[in-house]
Amino acid sequence: MIVGIVGLGLIGGSLAKAYAAGGHTVYAFDTDATTLEFAQLSGVIAEKLTEGNLPDCNLLLLAVYPKATVSYLNENAAILPPLVIDCCGVKREICQAAFPLAKTYGFTFVGGHPMAGTHFSGFKYATETLFQGAPMVLVPPVFDDIYLLDRVKEALAPCRFGHFAVTTAEKHDEMIAFTSQLAHVVSNAYIKSPMADSHKGFSAGSYKDLTRVAWLNPQMWAELFLENKDNLLQEIDCLTASLLAYRQAIAENDRKTLIALLDEGRKRKEEVDGK
Repeated sequence: MIVGIVGLGLIGGSLAKAYAAGGHTVYAFDTDATTLEFAQLSGVIAEKLTEGNLPDCNLLLLAVYPKATVSYLNENAAILPPLVIDCCGVKREICQAAFPLAKTYGFTFVGGHPMAGTHFSGFKYATETLFQGAPMVLVPPVFDDIYLLDRVKEALAPCRFGHFAVTTAEKHDEMIAFTSQLAHVVSNAYIKSPMADSHKGFSAGSYKDLTRVAWLNPQMWAELFLENKDNLLQEIDCLTASLLAYRQAIAENDRKTLIALLDEGRKRKEEVDGK
């Protein structure tokens, strides 16, 4: 299989390494010439992905920011390979643009979001095992095409995903605002406390868990947040209301209410985790 990959950051680089390790031919493009050259010298990339060899690919994976993904699709729609999958963290903008293009130009587009990563970014942190056992969210153009889903799973087999979830672009963006984007906002805001300068010797697992994703790519996450701002604002408002309830109980020395709030959160954790 010949696989084209656009973007050689953590996700795109890990995709390239997974397919190369599986014996497939990888053509790739990245706006950073140094990254692209290093990927070629390391043997992960066979050739630079160009307009000339793009039609030779069996599969194209797009691992760049949402707006860049839409631009690439629009600019190359007439020469795209039979199957195109994106790997962006939001889906509505991309699917709204891609599904009509796919219908017009005769390729198949499936929205994708690999639920894997680290707080590091860049090709040097990419690994061929990044996606092993991880979930992959798929947004197909239709939901009753079993053949298409089997085709996509087979195409993604070298990544060794552990589970595939199928949903709509709208539902994906609603869920991701809660499970990912809100967590990054909270972590990034939490670390701004003046006390963070003196945390050593006083911090353990809770601190590490809450601050891990504060170390993020500002340009990428800003674009993702703004593309999904309606859902993210709703989650921020929900969290803000909850925090204000805790704050009021503490400020008023309202032990009974505080215990009730804490117990409510504990029970909710057990409920959503199925314990």
